[in-house]
Amino acid sequence: MFPQIIILDFGSQYTQLIARRVRELNVFCEIHPYNKIPSYISEAKGLILSGSPCSVREDDSPTIDLAAYMDKMPVLGICYGAQLMANNLGGTVQASNTREYGRAQLVVADSANPLLAGLSTQSQVWMSHGDTITALPTGASLIGSTESVAVAAFQFDHKPVFGIQFHPEVTHSSEGKTLIKNFVINISQCVPNWTPANFVTDTVARLKQQLGSDKVVLGLSGGVDSSVAALLLHKAIGTNLYCIFVDNGLLRQNEFSEVLESYKSLGLNVKGVDSAQLFYDALAGLTDPEAKRKAIGKAFIDVFDQEAKAIADVKWLGQGTIYPDVIESVSVKGPSVTIKSHHNVGGLPDFMKLQVVEPLNTLFKDEVRLVGAELGLPADILHRHPFPGPGLGIRILGDITAEKVALLQQADGIFINLLKKHNLYNQVWQAGVILLPVQSVGVMGDERTYEKAIAIRAVTSTDGMTADWAHLPYEFLAEVSNEIINKVRGINRVTYDISSKPPATIEWE
Repeated sequence: MFPQIIILDFGSQYTQLIARRVRELNVFCEIHPYNKIPSYISEAKGLILSGSPCSVREDDSPTIDLAAYMDKMPVLGICYGAQLMANNLGGTVQASNTREYGRAQLVVADSANPLLAGLSTQSQVWMSHGDTITALPTGASLIGSTESVAVAAFQFDHKPVFGIQFHPEVTHSSEGKTLIKNFVINISQCVPNWTPANFVTDTVARLKQQLGSDKVVLGLSGGVDSSVAALLLHKAIGTNLYCIFVDNGLLRQNEFSEVLESYKSLGLNVKGVDSAQLFYDALAGLTDPEAKRKAIGKAFIDVFDQEAKAIADVKWLGQGTIYPDVIESVSVKGPSVTIKSHHNVGGLPDFMKLQVVEPLNTLFKDEVRLVGAELGLPADILHRHPFPGPGLGIRILGDITAEKVALLQQADGIFINLLKKHNLYNQVWQAGVILLPVQSVGVMGDERTYEKAIAIRAVTSTDGMTADWAHLPYEFLAEVSNEIINKVRGINRVTYDISSKPPATIEWE
């Protein structure tokens, strides 16, 4: 399936939100770096240009050939995208005397304009820019202003090509969803056919064609991503799918046995492999987060290589890679950076001789859950919190030992079980405990203690691209702290992480 909307990313922190808003309209879209435009862009019904931390006034600022698209499809430039249109097509962009950041009131100059149809005469929008458009290109007309920005929205005459200086994709733009719907549905005439049922039908058909009678080996984690990927592959190729669940010694308490039990009802061919010591040996002495991730990834590859060789004629490795993994691991040249490497992105070493199949690499997490529900995935797996591929290996700051893992498993088990007991688990997107490389003085009974400190982390989110810390009740946090300190020997201090993403990430490493 070709995307109906292509979003060209110039490095904005909000680009993923644009995609989310388009997909909420049941329209399939894709994000591509501005300098890696897909060959099938001509199949799209509309093009959106994202914002950017760059300035079009800089000599090396990111740019594209706008003329190649403006006569072929509707185009919407957002913030930097609008400034790029103005600058490259004969208008003027200058540094603003005051950086406009935050809420503003958009005054609609042309209520009949198709992009602004249905918006209030004065509509709250979210601004985030330092440059401003001071003169429009020839053939463009003003359609909206704010108190401090004369050119807040414009359209090229007789063309479905628009530029806006604000961000309709963020929730602070109160009627932003209406504007995006106007562009996607009314102007670009996209068909809202991106539904879980259609995704399952299309994906299974594609997998059948792609895989034929080939065998696939897939690593299960017990989480929703790998489970949904497995069900899609199973639906396409049946018994030619071989699932491996590896105990890497970095799982949650009792997770290995519980996950194996949960898969029995799904009809999947699952083999459990105890490889904990292999991972501990690989991690010995490592403290750098990236070094630990790479060591864990290599150990996974070693295990899978061994298990794959035991399956005659296996040709594919199935993975539960989802869209945020792909986005965060692909760097737009210049303005954006790779945040961290992902264990399931980036290919395989040549010696494995396996091709990679990723049925979910176009989906955000909440979309994966909708597809899982469509496939009948049990609720305990469907609503399980995301858990990082490197597991507790990136929740133990510093070096990893079996003793530290056991300590963290106990504390984490208490936290997660209390979330479930108090009906808070499903109100939280992701939760866990981080073992800190810190010891502190405490008092237990009449004795002085000098033991480890932990941080508990719980966030709310829609898709993991942005997240806020969960405002858990004080009484609940007190109970968690008391339970952990009283029952886990070796921990005498509990802290609560109240950082949001951005600027922090959900995991500490």
